[in-house]
This record gives sequence, structure tokens and C-alpha cells, in this order.
Amino acid sequence: MATINPFGCGRHSVPWPASRTQFWSARRTLLWTAWRTLPVLLALPLFTGCGPTYRQLRHQGQQALLDGAYGPARMFFVQADQRKPRQVDNLHDLGACSVMLARERLAQMNHAAAMRELDDAIAYYDRAIDTHPGFQAAIEGKSVALKLKGEMDKALEHAEWAARTVGPSARQFLFLARELEERGDTDAALLRYRQAVAVEPRNPEPHRAMAQFLLTHGNEPAAVAHLRIAYRLDPSDRWVMEQLARRSALPVLAPEQSAKP
Repeated sequence: MATINPFGCGRHSVPWPASRTQFWSARRTLLWTAWRTLPVLLALPLFTGCGPTYRQLRHQGQQALLDGAYGPARMFFVQADQRKPRQVDNLHDLGACSVMLARERLAQMNHAAAMRELDDAIAYYDRAIDTHPGFQAAIEGKSVALKLKGEMDKALEHAEWAARTVGPSARQFLFLARELEERGDTDAALLRYRQAVAVEPRNPEPHRAMAQFLLTHGNEPAAVAHLRIAYRLDPSDRWVMEQLARRSALPVLAPEQSAKP
């Protein structure tokens, strides 16, 4: 008698039916065998290491983060971290989730829980910085967490460490300048803004930041000078354009420098 084996080989072969009765009997045998095999197939990921990939977990976590579901988002990122523990983007997102959860706990007047979340955030940011010391998002995230904890001195020390360790860059100097400005140390902040401009004179962002600082502190002529430079470097910056137009100081650009549509 011919046999048919729906599983490829082995003892699950069933006889090829020669009559209607044998057909229904073979069908019942096949279905029963499949039913008994299903739980094993479903359990295979637990024993073979299969399941969501790192990329899939990241995607699910980022979607939850965008939806404002910070707890579920962190759960996905934690699972991703278990698969690839030295990924700075994932570590940063873990820190960001913890910061957002801390804000929620503070709004609920649960100070102790908020502090625990902030400690977790700082630990995640530290891991990201240890892996990639120049990862600016983690550096700034740690500063936010320290400020939420009320540790302003540590936040400033952290910014100064970043400026020394990561190396001279406009972004680092601007980060430190804003930290100093928040503390009311305007002289030190001005020095850092000047350093940012000096390090990257062809970057419009330091000139824009310097102009904002100078406008805030009443030095409009110097601010306009930096606004003009920022405008020439990036004519598409609407804020810069509006500030210059308001002061009738908008420079005429060469045709190749005209603003982008």
C-alpha cells in the first residue's frame, strides 16, 4: 500500500487511502498528529533563540516611544539591549524613556519613584558615553537627568568634562555655554560662545547662538554682526532673516547665495 508522509519522513507516515473510510481515517490521523506537533513548533523559539530580532524590537520600541507609551517602549529597548548591549542609540533611548517616566512620576508627586527613574537614566547614558564618548545626544540627555535630580553642579561638571574630553567642537562649546548661561554665569558663557565661533567660523549655528545670547543681554550691534554672518552662511534660516529684517539690516546676497525656496 502506498504511503504519504506530510512531515517529510519518519514514523508519521500514513497509508494512502484506498477507500472513503480509509480516507477519513487517514485525515483524522493527520490532523491529530498536526495538533500534537503544534505546541512543539510554537515552543521552538524558546529553545532555539528565535523570536523578534534586534531591529524588530527597536522598531516596536520607537513606535511606542512616539505614541507616548514610555513603559512599553522601555520594555522593547531592554530586550534589544539583551541582544546587543553596546548599541549607543538603544542605550540613549533607554535613558530617554527613563527621563520621560521620571517626569510622569514627578507630575504624580511620586518623588522617590522619579529619582529611581533618573538614576536608571543616568546609568543608561553613562553606558552610551562609555561606548562612544562623543555621542552628543547621550551627553545632553545625562545633563537633563542631572538637572531634574537637582544636581546642577554635577550637570555643569559633566558639561565641562565633555568639552575637555570629546575635543574642541562648536557643538560642545555651545552645550557648555548654555549650561553656564542657565546658571547665570554670563561672562563664562560668553567666552564659550566665542570659542564655538572661533572653532567653526563657517558654521552658521555658533553665530546664530551668539546672536541670541547677545540679544538677550542687550548688545544689539554685536548681535546684528553675527546675524549677518549666519544669514550669509545659511540664507534659509527664517529666524535669522526675520531678526535682520526687523532691524532693517538684511544684507543683499549674491545670486548664488540667494535663499532657498
